[in-house]
Amino acid sequence: MTDTATAAPAPEVDEDGDAFIAPVPMEEDPTELFAGDSGTLDADVRRVLVRLLQRRFLLADRSPAQWRTLLANQQVIESRLHDLFVHLVVDHERGVAYKRQVRSAELDVPVLLRDEAYTRAETLVLVHLRTVFQREQGAGQASARVDVEELEQTALTYFDADDTNVAGHQREIRTAIARLAKDGLVEEESEGRYRVTPLVEVVLSNERLAELRAWLRERTQTRQEAAR
Repeated sequence: MTDTATAAPAPEVDEDGDAFIAPVPMEEDPTELFAGDSGTLDADVRRVLVRLLQRRFLLADRSPAQWRTLLANQQVIESRLHDLFVHLVVDHERGVAYKRQVRSAELDVPVLLRDEAYTRAETLVLVHLRTVFQREQGAGQASARVDVEELEQTALTYFDADDTNVAGHQREIRTAIARLAKDGLVEEESEGRYRVTPLVEVVLSNERLAELRAWLRERTQTRQEAAR
């Protein structure tokens, strides 16, 4: 039994007898990434777009290849996000890209992105990270570092002193550090030792930091007065 070869489609010919390029069947379209694909972006660009939608940040130092793809295709990626009422923010100085929900009083905008609030422990750790980063910057230091014990002890001071579940709160704080590390706000250089990244400035502005500090001072003062 022999295999029968299938002939390629013959090229079309115009009235003068000149041949056109033979049409390519849809299933053989080289730009199609999967059956029925009607998208127009290259695979790498699509991956960056998905990454931006999936994650809170895209960091240049952690994903250099995707960062280069983003910069080379920023306009089209931005356009696709705008179709979803989402802004793209690219901070070249800090090497970070992230998305923001479009909000407008004049336009009925469906909300795609939900604000994912930080937990109490995450907020406490974040405030201390931002404070340390600001202090070290003011002292002319190129980077800021903290130990996990320092983060724990600082955060624990804001929990209720009458709450004896210290081990539970420590687990909360460790979980908070792990999440912030996953988001790229800190990087573990050695066991229990973290470098604070410039991303904390994006997440927590000076104005917001001042607000949270005032709120924490008020909570501490209220607790102290209640204990008298």
